Amino acid sequence: MRRFASHDHRRSLLMSPLFKSRFCADKHDHHFTTQIIGRAIVGMALMVMSLVAAITANAMTAPDGFADLAERLSPAVVNISTTQEVRTLGQLGDELAPIQRKFGSRQASSLGSGFIIDRAGIVVTNNHVIRNATVITVILSDGREFEAKVRGTDQETDLAVLEIVNASGTKFPFVNWGNSQKARVGEWVMAIGNPFGLGGSVSVGIISAFNRNIDSGTYDDFIQTDAAINRGNSGGPLFDLNGNVIGVNTAIYSQTGGSVGVGFSIPADLAQTVTSQLLQYGKTRRGYLGVGVIELDLAQARKIGFDRPRGALVTRVTPQSPADLGGIRAKDVIVSFNKQEVNNSRELTRAVADTAVGATVPVLIIRDKKRQTLSVTVKSREENLLSAENINAGPTGGNGNFKSSGLTLGEPTPQILESYGLPADTQGAIIVAVDPNSEAANNLQPGDVILEIAWEKVSRAQAAIAKLQNLNSQNAGPVQIRVQRGDILFFQMLRP
Repeated sequence: MRRFASHDHRRSLLMSPLFKSRFCADKHDHHFTTQIIGRAIVGMALMVMSLVAAITANAMTAPDGFADLAERLSPAVVNISTTQEVRTLGQLGDELAPIQRKFGSRQASSLGSGFIIDRAGIVVTNNHVIRNATVITVILSDGREFEAKVRGTDQETDLAVLEIVNASGTKFPFVNWGNSQKARVGEWVMAIGNPFGLGGSVSVGIISAFNRNIDSGTYDDFIQTDAAINRGNSGGPLFDLNGNVIGVNTAIYSQTGGSVGVGFSIPADLAQTVTSQLLQYGKTRRGYLGVGVIELDLAQARKIGFDRPRGALVTRVTPQSPADLGGIRAKDVIVSFNKQEVNNSRELTRAVADTAVGATVPVLIIRDKKRQTLSVTVKSREENLLSAENINAGPTGGNGNFKSSGLTLGEPTPQILESYGLPADTQGAIIVAVDPNSEAANNLQPGDVILEIAWEKVSRAQAAIAKLQNLNSQNAGPVQIRVQRGDILFFQMLRP
């Protein structure tokens, strides 16, 4: 490796005639050299200034703190306390038959969060926060307490809208909805709520992901965040740095019961739509198509010319439904609904639900490898659900079958086993009918056998119904069931 010359040698080199002749031959060359050096220095200075400006601009996207934002938003975030009447099993006397029970009741309380969206005192929260409540109390950040009544609830998105009562003349602080569709992964967010009943608590983090499906319902489309969300945060807002609500905090993924950095919020675009409908109608008004659909596998997709699975494969069509009247048939593949691309069954469900009741929309299908566009007039999903409930009213059917969660379950009698070609030693709850408008219809079908519910073995339909009803009374949320279909065993989430 070549070494640097000594100090004396370098000095002699600089003072040598050769150096002078090459770089400082006369005054003109010296001036020219000075200009070049000066321009280089100016250029370097400009580059440094530009770099500093760029770093400063980028640094401005990360706030120095969140104190001002928290102070401004906290007054509109409320704690929600509810009181419920809970039936309890009493002491059994020896003289009672085994099937008889004595019931009492007790008061139970729960805590959650919510936020005010209107000066008149309209509050948004989760449905599970106020479910079965007899008294609802809204507590503001300054300690004031008000009674509230329910304006509307939606179990499928787990949203509820409350109205503060007995507060004439009070102008409440409120926050505005943001646009969750414009939010991006990696952006800062703030959660404010009532974790573990501790009162207004602030946590911050980023958006970790979008479009999360956690098997909590038909319309799963959650924002995932690492902002700390714990029990009691349910129903509270997720804010962007402009102070707008971009999500409603609803669930966490945790094996400990506390935050592990994986929380889920209902996107504001969905929450705002549901909230508006609940305020206007007292219920939701979603579109209804009347089909059962499943995902395509890769082999099925390639048969119709796709390089990957996309679209929704129709497995059944409800008679006299919008799909039936519009010409949709089993084995059709729906690839677009109302000009929205459909990549899977969940996207189709969301697109149909977002369509105005009574609207006639184009549906692009593939049938026998050929594309064609059909016209379908969308009906109200809620009205069709109500019709199905009226038909199946009561805990049991006229033939001794049991109904729950959109399913009609039968005991493994010889007649039922023979009807579905099941082995004579089959034990479990036999699905004999599925409400076509229920969530269960997406994955379950008559002839399926339920073997386990929430890891507990069931051998009879009556036991299965009792288990589901018990889980429902505990607000357990979706539970895992084990199902046998022919030679196939699989697990499925079911809402009790």
